[in-house]
Amino acid sequence: MDYETLKWEQRKAVAYLTISRPKSLNALNLKVLEELDHCLSHLDKQSVRVLIIQGAGDKAFVAGADIKEMSELTAKEAEEFSNTGQRIFSLLENLPFPVIALIQGFALGGGLELALACDILILEENSKIGLPEVTLGLFPSFGGTQRLTRAVGFYKAKEMIFSGNFYTAQSAYNMGLANHVLSKDQLEAKLEEYAETFQKRGPLAIAKAKKLIQNNKGLNLALALKEEAKEFGILFDKEDSREGMHAFIEKRSPQFKGI
Repeated sequence: MDYETLKWEQRKAVAYLTISRPKSLNALNLKVLEELDHCLSHLDKQSVRVLIIQGAGDKAFVAGADIKEMSELTAKEAEEFSNTGQRIFSLLENLPFPVIALIQGFALGGGLELALACDILILEENSKIGLPEVTLGLFPSFGGTQRLTRAVGFYKAKEMIFSGNFYTAQSAYNMGLANHVLSKDQLEAKLEEYAETFQKRGPLAIAKAKKLIQNNKGLNLALALKEEAKEFGILFDKEDSREGMHAFIEKRSPQFKGI
């Protein structure tokens, strides 16, 4: 897939998606959103087992939305802009395989909202995160008020959004917004470790587990458990589950096909 603001590379079942506007610190403008929409809507979900998202260069993952472009929007256009970002990030969130955000430099505003739609967050130790929209008289509107609250709780989310402050990678880890904080020379090895691990696991099982985790956040426990049992039963009609159990019994590595 060829794009103006994105780079797509696929190595077997591991795909790399790079936001590539380094001169603008990879800021999200309408062109980036348009291309993200196309990319996420048209990627071959059967050939990808792991997606890694990163920003070009090491100064920023994504340093937010393009403020100059955004400042020209009318109220109606701003609502449409928010709806577009929310829809695209929901596409990302609902991909049926693990999505890893590799954060180097700044992940601010829409950049942090993009990361919040991913499954695994790996932060380089000198990176910074934040939602500084209130410094512009705005608030995060690509899902930030909702996903951040679900990730860190009401009180910490309110502090982050109301203050607009930047936070260190270690602070992000301490509040549960990072799986790992690593030095630059450790990043590649950790990505390879995740990619190797996830590719060996049952893709249908991962997809259903991801769906349950994300879709049942608002359900009470009894309803969520009922849905969990239902989806667990469905897996037993699939070849992958039989392959996985037979491989265990036969003391061999399973060969999952995603069927």
